Amino acid sequence: MTSSKRNGRSLTSGPITTTLLWFAVPMILGDLLQQMYNVADTLIVGQFVGADALAAVGSAYTLMTFLTSILLGLSMGAGVAVSISFGRHEYAQMRNEVFLSLVMIGATAVVLNLAVFLLIDPILTLLQVPAEVWGLMREYLWAIFFGIGGTFLYNYYASMLRAVGDSVRPLFFLGFSAVLNIVLDLVFVLVLNAGVAGAAWATVISQWLSGIGLCIYALAARPDLRVRRSDMRWNAARAGRVFRLSFITGAQQSIMNFGILMVQGRVNSFGPAVMAAFAAAVKIDSFAYMPVQDFGNAFSTFLAQNYGAGQNQRIRRGTRSAVLTSMVFGLVISAVVFVLARPLMLIFVRPEETEILAIGVEYLRIEGSFYCLIGLLFLLYGFYRAIERPGMSVVLTVISLGLRVVLAYALSAIPALGATGIWMSIPIGWVIADVAGLVPMVRFLRTRAESQ
Repeated sequence: MTSSKRNGRSLTSGPITTTLLWFAVPMILGDLLQQMYNVADTLIVGQFVGADALAAVGSAYTLMTFLTSILLGLSMGAGVAVSISFGRHEYAQMRNEVFLSLVMIGATAVVLNLAVFLLIDPILTLLQVPAEVWGLMREYLWAIFFGIGGTFLYNYYASMLRAVGDSVRPLFFLGFSAVLNIVLDLVFVLVLNAGVAGAAWATVISQWLSGIGLCIYALAARPDLRVRRSDMRWNAARAGRVFRLSFITGAQQSIMNFGILMVQGRVNSFGPAVMAAFAAAVKIDSFAYMPVQDFGNAFSTFLAQNYGAGQNQRIRRGTRSAVLTSMVFGLVISAVVFVLARPLMLIFVRPEETEILAIGVEYLRIEGSFYCLIGLLFLLYGFYRAIERPGMSVVLTVISLGLRVVLAYALSAIPALGATGIWMSIPIGWVIADVAGLVPMVRFLRTRAESQ
């Protein structure tokens, strides 16, 4: 059998913090590039089409994030199973898990894609989209939904490559498609005057190219991820393991983003100005805490490989290092966002849109002051996925997002607070979920140390 070095990068040896950071950096850069898909749409549409178009594309982004999160969560869960098998050097089992997860997640992607086309109008009604934005948002969504298959291909094969320690190749393909998306945005919107639909088609083309390109690379260059005829078999135990990790992680991701979608509905009820401000601020928000989210995912792969290899001491030391690194970064980025809130909003919003600017700045200074809390929560999600307890991630998500949704509606109903109550609900949910996740994590680490 080929060595692990040939087929990927082992995270079970070497200096912990350096290993984690070198593995995480390409993932961070990749996700920042992926965020550029919709950010490019938002920026170009907001600057050259208008505030209603900005509100439409921004609200559509929240919906697309929810849909993408389902496929991303399924792929991440399957990646944990593959990481554990890779850490154990069980390569035949790993290929069988690749086959089983590809079939299950691929079928889910097809069903999901058909469902959103059929339910597009009820979805817009659920989101309380105002009449003046309805047509633009529907036009954008009808085009953007054609990119779901490409999103599945990219996220699935990116998760498989990262599971065996390759976080660099997905970055290359995504970088190319992100640049292409910006170029096509400018052509479709500024040259062809295709409006929001043009911005959507630019994204769809870019998504499909990155997905197909990464799929071809993975099949050609990674033999341990290339499914053979002998791997195409049903194994109930492995299928159950892959199903549990994938679908529970998918549920966790979709619950998280469904909660955000429900908050979006409350935001929409305050009208186009709040919608536009929220749309722009969320893009800044996504860029700001994306590194700690990806660091949590990198930590999960690190932990899964060491969990499979039985490296208990390395798991404890890695957890301490990850928490400290995430906290430091969260505090630094919070300070940057707080100070530069207005200049950051001006990237997306015209200077004369003073009401939108004021609302967005308020959001960033309230919610953005607590990025260290969301950073810790992402580490907890990754921790429980890696030790094959993804159900705990679901519990933490329900606590965080459940409180956020309930408080968003309750606090924003107070006349003195209004939309400000929505922004205040976010860090409250984070801190309570963090406390709930830390206690069993510390208990688990102590138990593993005592049993070694």
